[in-house]
Amino acid sequence: MIIIIDVENIRCGGCINTITKKLLAIDGVNTVDIQLDEQRVTLEVDDEGIKKVATEVLVKLGYPEKGSVTGMEALKGKAKSVVSCAVGKI
Repeated sequence: MIIIIDVENIRCGGCINTITKKLLAIDGVNTVDIQLDEQRVTLEVDDEGIKKVATEVLVKLGYPEKGSVTGMEALKGKAKSVVSCAVGKI
């Protein structure tokens, strides 16, 4: 089953590396494909219910689903994504 999640704050390969590692660690996620320009995460998963788990992981990393956070939460997400980005470059 394919799940597509449009997210915010993906800036570079470091972001992509961090997101890919964290999502592949979820049981039932088989593949992760990230399109930087579209800020889109495409997952091949065993079960549709994994989308909720994946979305929660993305929020914790600072890459929330588009339109899901606003105001201060959006600002916090941007700050988290900068850290995730830097970690992914290491």
